[in-house]
Amino acid sequence: MLDSVKIQRRQSEIRQNLSELVGKESPTTDETRSMESLDAEYRQNEIRYRAALTAEDSERREAGADLETRTDRQYAELVAGFELRQIVLALDEGKSLSGQTAEVVQEMRNAGGYRGIPVPLAALELRNTVSADVPNPVQTRPIIDRLFPASVAARLGIQTVNITQGSVEWPVATAGAIAGWAPTEGANVPGPNPFQTAERMLVPDHTLGAHMRITRKALKQAGEGLEQAIRRDMNGAIGAELDRAVLMGTGANGQPLGIVPGAATYGITSTAIAAAASWAAFRAEIVAFMQANQITGASGVNVAFDPEIWSELDDTLIAGSAVSEWDRMVKHVPAGNIALANQLDAGTAILTTSAGGIPPAFLGIWGGLDMIRDPYTDAQNGGLRLTGLLTADVTVARGSQIRILTGIGAV
Repeated sequence: MLDSVKIQRRQSEIRQNLSELVGKESPTTDETRSMESLDAEYRQNEIRYRAALTAEDSERREAGADLETRTDRQYAELVAGFELRQIVLALDEGKSLSGQTAEVVQEMRNAGGYRGIPVPLAALELRNTVSADVPNPVQTRPIIDRLFPASVAARLGIQTVNITQGSVEWPVATAGAIAGWAPTEGANVPGPNPFQTAERMLVPDHTLGAHMRITRKALKQAGEGLEQAIRRDMNGAIGAELDRAVLMGTGANGQPLGIVPGAATYGITSTAIAAAASWAAFRAEIVAFMQANQITGASGVNVAFDPEIWSELDDTLIAGSAVSEWDRMVKHVPAGNIALANQLDAGTAILTTSAGGIPPAFLGIWGGLDMIRDPYTDAQNGGLRLTGLLTADVTVARGSQIRILTGIGAV
């Protein structure tokens, strides 16, 4: 421990002792002498403290420089060497973790909250195996976004937030300043309007479980084969279910409340079209975004709908031309802003936009994947069952940034 830290702690103890003695109305002779000695020690320690800081200056600079070099990029490189094969063998055979895998697990355990072996979500990304003499391009991306880069939620602009522990809230302004003209000379401008906010909470009340059964044959096969199989299964299962929860989560039976079922709760406008799919139906909702000052152009909107709507849009031609309703739509809304979502009900579409830098919704994920083993269920055939537990929640920041269309194609 640094000398300056030791001196600081001693100074704190002296202040506490002095506060107890000074509070007495008639201190004894011994207590008076004690106050004098403590006061003298405190003044002497002030001199020692300044000297210690001067002596430790170079040491602190070196420590600070070391901390500044430990960036997220270095952690990403550490996670890049994480091996799920070691996790499986540790759960099945009790084999000790080693190398970068052991370092990552230890760091996650320090954060607490894991019953089994913690696995960072970035470790579930799909990787390509290349030979040592072939360049391997590395793209550094945020840890959570790396897991589900093609998810519908990501295409809709929904922000994924990694939370260490506890709950997180976003205060969103609902009322504030108003502007107006003074009606006459000397008259007051429109009166003040109270600044109000509404809190949007992400709470760790919802746990997602991904089950995997690994046979004895798989355990004995080559490591790379097992590694990629685990990544594909976990990635696909968790990604698909999180997408479904964000869009269609019921809010019951442990599920978070998704965008479509929670439209009334989140204050989202839902419009029943009950007509054939057309660019005109989507244009009306985009105009509503513009009128609410959410966007200034159609390119600021993200859209998701089921594949049947895409099929109908592409099949419907404008009379007397070879231009389809789909062509009209992508002329104004970039194709990169449109996602086909099997999770949505038939005839349902979602439009979102990010206003003022605030995403339309948040997906909160607490920590990483908690991997727990079950060696007993398949003990007779030598298999192993793994359960990956992930805590997540969904909330909508501002309902006016989302609009829902239903009954598209129902004629």
